[in-house]
Amino acid sequence: MDAGLKQVTIYTDGACSGNPGKGGYGAVLMFGPHRRELSGGFRRTTNNRMEIMAAIAALEALKYRCAVTLHTDSKYLVDAIAKGWAKKWRNNGWRRNPKEWAKNPDLWAQLLDLCDRHQVQFVWVKGHAGVEENERCDRLAVAASREENLPPDPGYENPPEPQEMKSEK
Repeated sequence: MDAGLKQVTIYTDGACSGNPGKGGYGAVLMFGPHRRELSGGFRRTTNNRMEIMAAIAALEALKYRCAVTLHTDSKYLVDAIAKGWAKKWRNNGWRRNPKEWAKNPDLWAQLLDLCDRHQVQFVWVKGHAGVEENERCDRLAVAASREENLPPDPGYENPPEPQEMKSEK
């Protein structure tokens, strides 16, 4: 991590009641003595989308380029970034292989752009294992998923065709 950048610690989590179903995300951002909590929800989405959305919302909240350690209980999220799967999907026109489209390309595209802006290290934490900030994110995500009049998740309810997605990298 670049010592010249602000060091930010982020915890994220996603929740979904039914999969698909009503979903929410939660994030806790910490920088020195500062702390910020974020959450939001959608009327119909998936758990994996909410895991990615939590990371996006947290990284979008940063005003400057930062060195970020992002903790999540989503192996899907950690592995897709750390193992380079998401970049490979983007480079292959959002295909996992010649016969199969990658899921959630709209969110992966946003997240990869944010990872290009910030220096992000993804760290997996075991969910529901007493990690205080992860538990707080879970409560935020569940509460957000239970809100009334949740907006649509356009990427889930009306997703672009993968071939319509721009691969800018």
